[in-house]
Amino acid sequence: MSHARRVQEQPAYLLHHRPFRDSSLLIDLLSRDHGRLAVVARGARAARSRLKGVLRPFLPLRLSWVARGDLGTLTGAELDGAPLALTGDGLLSGYYVNELLLNLLHRHDPQPEVFAAYRDTIGLLAASAAPAVPLRRFELELLALLGYAPTLEHEARSSRMLCAEAQYEYRIDEGAVPVSGRSGPMVFAGRELIDIREQRFDDEAALAAAGRLLRAMIAFHLGGKELRSRRVMVDLKRSRVRMADRPTMETEEDT
Repeated sequence: MSHARRVQEQPAYLLHHRPFRDSSLLIDLLSRDHGRLAVVARGARAARSRLKGVLRPFLPLRLSWVARGDLGTLTGAELDGAPLALTGDGLLSGYYVNELLLNLLHRHDPQPEVFAAYRDTIGLLAASAAPAVPLRRFELELLALLGYAPTLEHEARSSRMLCAEAQYEYRIDEGAVPVSGRSGPMVFAGRELIDIREQRFDDEAALAAAGRLLRAMIAFHLGGKELRSRRVMVDLKRSRVRMADRPTMETEEDT
């Protein structure tokens, strides 16, 4: 008979939750010392449950649970600091980060560096009106921590450093391959790849190039699976573009 494992007041964030049985929740967590795991919060959906205002995404939490197997049972939950409010694009970006972790992290694999990167990124998303830069930096750090970092120091199959004036096709299984007169989503100027490596995202071209590169790399490591939050973000962006391109029609009431 397996022994119960008790964890007390562990720093954690809620990544996802869904109804479980009559009044409970099944929760996916990111914890500092125990990695990603799932617990049942019994009675959390009951009308008078004190957990309703606590078990929400993006809040810093201290959680306690007991587990005998793969699934634990929550025994305590409280806020661990000031609550953060994500709104608009920052909120969508936060859900994207959560979904990314749910799909890239293995359960019960402690990664305190990933936890720290997530905590810092949520803080930046709450404080920034432009989430693209903290998102690209988080994606780069996450890929590096998981051993999937893009190779942006040298040319593929060579010890030659990347040249700012050269053109490269980035191949995920090789690296930056020198090309000439090519175009495509994975073709970059050397300067763009160097800026991505140095995270110099004040330049719009470098930020857009980072988006192209990291989107392809993440899709590769997800096995082609499309994230729902990514689709919502893309659809919202297209809707905004269509609205911006729509001609303005004035009526007598408008003037």
